[in-house]
Amino acid sequence: MTNHLQKDRVFFLCILFILAGTAGCTAQKKAGAAADTWKADSQVPVEQRAGTILARMTLDEKIGQMTQLERNIVHQGTAAGFHEGSVLSGGGSTPVSNTPAGWRNMIKQMQEDALSVSPRIPVLYGNDSVHGQNNLINATIFPHEIGLGAAGDTELVYRIGKASAEETAACGITWTFAPCLAVLRDPRWGRSYESYGEDTAKVTELSSSFIRGFQSVPGMLCTAKHYLGDGGTAFDSSLTDNYLLDQGDTQCSEAYLRETYLPPYKAAVDSGVRIVMASFSSWNGVKIHSSKYLLTDVLKNELGFTGFIVSDWAGIDQVDADYEQAVVKSINAGIDMNMVPYNGERFQSAVKKAVKSGAITQERIDDAVRRILRVKIESGLLEHPYTDESYVKTVRSPEHLALAREAAAKSIVVLKNKDGILPLKNDAALYLCGSGADDVGHQCGGWTLSWQGVTGNVTAGTSVRAALKEKYPDMIYEANGKFDTAGSNAVCIVVVSEPPYAEGVGDSKTLALPDSDIRTAARAEKAFSKVVLVIISGRPVILGDMEKKAAAVAAAWLPGSEGGYGIADILTGAVTPSAKLPADWPERVDQLPYDNFISGKEKPLYPAGYGLSW
Repeated sequence: MTNHLQKDRVFFLCILFILAGTAGCTAQKKAGAAADTWKADSQVPVEQRAGTILARMTLDEKIGQMTQLERNIVHQGTAAGFHEGSVLSGGGSTPVSNTPAGWRNMIKQMQEDALSVSPRIPVLYGNDSVHGQNNLINATIFPHEIGLGAAGDTELVYRIGKASAEETAACGITWTFAPCLAVLRDPRWGRSYESYGEDTAKVTELSSSFIRGFQSVPGMLCTAKHYLGDGGTAFDSSLTDNYLLDQGDTQCSEAYLRETYLPPYKAAVDSGVRIVMASFSSWNGVKIHSSKYLLTDVLKNELGFTGFIVSDWAGIDQVDADYEQAVVKSINAGIDMNMVPYNGERFQSAVKKAVKSGAITQERIDDAVRRILRVKIESGLLEHPYTDESYVKTVRSPEHLALAREAAAKSIVVLKNKDGILPLKNDAALYLCGSGADDVGHQCGGWTLSWQGVTGNVTAGTSVRAALKEKYPDMIYEANGKFDTAGSNAVCIVVVSEPPYAEGVGDSKTLALPDSDIRTAARAEKAFSKVVLVIISGRPVILGDMEKKAAAVAAAWLPGSEGGYGIADILTGAVTPSAKLPADWPERVDQLPYDNFISGKEKPLYPAGYGLSW
């Protein structure tokens, strides 16, 4: 009896263990299935989905979503365990195979890695597609913003935004750090060409058009930058070595800040922008990255911005000499995602320490991560971590090349046309010189293939020389203007150019063109009675005698890869000029900043809004 009871007991216990094991396995399968449900359940409201994901995340995973790393770190495999929410390419940071396929393969591997480990959330890949996918060799490069400000055509800017998004998506990238919403107050700033101009209303209108155009491509995201006031920093106010205005101090009243610099951001939020980048600059001595008033009270609460704020490149480092304090101040001020390109471990350790000490609350972490998840869910990234490969066919497509050519022509401002020398006659004897006459790199400017841009015909495009040669096969070209002969009735086109630059490296005390170009222009003006001066530059520059002696002057800005065609179209009369100056053109640097022109204290050489036609 006892033996039978023991056997029955053992049998019963075995049955219980089997049932428990089965239930346990079933529970594990259900838990696994539940953990994956958020990926595909697009019918669940965004906030509910974000809340469900957030509730399952560890603190390390949450801090990971707040971390953005440079691609080189991830590519080298040193980002393992960071749970990074985003990866970016800095200017010129590309895969070894700088082709759409090379980009797609690199990002596909990153997404596969992200989806293979908890919390299995795709990364947002960011790129400075500021005038096309300008990190991609042989992409279509459109005019920089200053030229589009001269064109003043919202429908054109919308189409450029859409085309830029398509060529960016071709590379597997879903996020651009553009457009720049700066209202320009001093052309000595090295980022002047990233502004649509000095007029707040125009900057507001054009930047919103770009946002709508770019984000009309499914899954693509824009960034409104650099919040707030970066176009108005005072000369010689930057604390960064060798910079004069970039990352400097915007010194103005709150009323002026709100009236001049805030409207483009309100319009951007209303236009659907979901990411805002904080500015390196300060407002009256307070770093924007640490300003809770501007980031949280004004942008998030007052303007109702529900997306996320990303820092600029290592921007939090400048907030405080004590790195841990810098992290605490920036996150508490409202920075949600932190661009810490090469210091992910240091950043994550500082955040974790701050949360444990209470210096950063769990609620602030959850708010930041919820905002990031919200944007990822809204954009469709969870369902579609890989962009549509069909966009590859848009790279330098005939439609995009035609658009770039149209934009270049529409952005060129004719400043002077003595005796109707323009448009050029069909039978004109033509001479061509100047550093910008045969250089696609100069036409494209900074943020093209590298941070500072490139010199030479190193990417596909059409130079001024190549474009004019099609119509004037007998044209004579000498870069330095030292021609053996000069016909008495000939026309000499001098294409002067600023060398490419970006950010504070391009800050300038003098706004002077290279001495070599000034000498070339002087040679031409001595040898020819008819000189046409074409200026390739990222801003108004000081022209001096060149402008006085030339019969005609045209500002071509940075017209992009098809800029040669655009310039030729204007000079030859194929396109009638319609562009107007987006900013005052000073005669001397001591007249600056622009507030002196706006107030009437100084008179520019050519005022904003000026531009000739035939």
